[in-house]
Amino acid sequence: MNIPKEFISEIESYNDKSLDGLVEALADTDASVSVRANRGKQVSMPANVDYIPWCGHGWYLPQREAFTFDPAMHQGLYYVQDASSMILSHIVSWLTKDADAPLRYLDACAAPGGKTTAAIDNLPIGSLVVANEYVPTRAAVLRENVIKWGYPGCVVSKGDTARIGKLSGFFDIIAADVPCSGEGMFRKEPDAVSQWSMGLVRECVERQREIVYNIWQALAPGGFFIYSTCTFNRHEDEEMVQYIVDEYGAESVAVPIPADCGIESGVNTTHHCYRFLPHKVKGEGLFVAVLRKPADADVASFKQKKSKPVAMPKIADQVIKTAKQWLLNPADVEFNQKGDYIIAIPKALSRDIAVLTSVLDVIHYGVVVGEIKGKDLIPSQSLAMSVALNVDAFPVCEVDYATAIAYLRREAITLDDAPRGYVIVSYADKPLGFVKNLGNRANNLYPQEWRILSSHLPDTPPQVLLY
Repeated sequence: MNIPKEFISEIESYNDKSLDGLVEALADTDASVSVRANRGKQVSMPANVDYIPWCGHGWYLPQREAFTFDPAMHQGLYYVQDASSMILSHIVSWLTKDADAPLRYLDACAAPGGKTTAAIDNLPIGSLVVANEYVPTRAAVLRENVIKWGYPGCVVSKGDTARIGKLSGFFDIIAADVPCSGEGMFRKEPDAVSQWSMGLVRECVERQREIVYNIWQALAPGGFFIYSTCTFNRHEDEEMVQYIVDEYGAESVAVPIPADCGIESGVNTTHHCYRFLPHKVKGEGLFVAVLRKPADADVASFKQKKSKPVAMPKIADQVIKTAKQWLLNPADVEFNQKGDYIIAIPKALSRDIAVLTSVLDVIHYGVVVGEIKGKDLIPSQSLAMSVALNVDAFPVCEVDYATAIAYLRREAITLDDAPRGYVIVSYADKPLGFVKNLGNRANNLYPQEWRILSSHLPDTPPQVLLY
């Protein structure tokens, strides 16, 4: 790989020994492969694997698997994520170790969802998680991954971060893995090399400052801001941290890091910064810093716009009765109807979600229990993936690998000895989704937009969870 000369000159100008060997590693070594288990779905951790030092439920794989053809990934049992990015799990866990109540957490630049799902698994139980993405197509991918993770207390929104600033003092923790020049992705993405320039770096700095300005107002006094990039240059990293300290009075926060794991400190700075360098750690390039908003910071009080109450459609009693039967703890949720869809919201979060839907362009929240068609309620994929699913409410049909892949391709499948009606299709004792069994065949209810398109099928199933 031909690393841009301008990039090399920039790195050499720092005269920092920790960066010796960086360019060679980017040019001549391969990226590692790692995954992180879904703690909410009680995934059995495989034995005899190479665990990631800063994430106890993440591990390295000896090679890249054909993840598309692993039902476990589609079931939301694990997430394919670079090991360096898994530091978010450690940071969130440490920041919230003394929390005695649920928190409000925002992932401001969230797609495709790796850091969002990591936060979900490490926040106090019952916390509200908001995941926002600016690019609509990426927001759709984020929504899919959040639904597959199965946490009922998550809201997904799309749009500019300027909207988020209206939520004055709303969040206890905000994370922003900001759009950057992508130097840390040189080994994985050839386009990151060809598109890189110092001009791009300068553009990214301006965009990063804009994002910080937009979301800083939404952070509560005393709240934490987790800033990260996948770059090595100081302009987007240490200099941006200094900017936030100078401009907003932020306090640099030290996070205890596992010893002897190769994570480096910041370059030419007195602030607490953490650098993941591919010649030092088994992972891609990442920069992260934690900052705290002053406890006495002035924050405008959030005022929800007064508007005439929207007449909500009355949900039929039978629909509510059915929906309650499909959930594990129906007394803890309230139901509302959006179009033809019935959505279950944790009661403890209903006010917060009402505020969010009044300000942001929300594309998912709670658990979409099902779609009303006539007098029937059709169970949704959101329900199938949710940890709130009452599996005992449905017949369950365990299928083999070939049938599981056919289901994920949204092909018609046949279930032996299954009763008629709605049936959970299960693989390795975990739900894949629903079908409506008609006897001689089953109508596949897997979302059309999620289906596997590739016709290739590996000779053996990918070995990630090691069933």
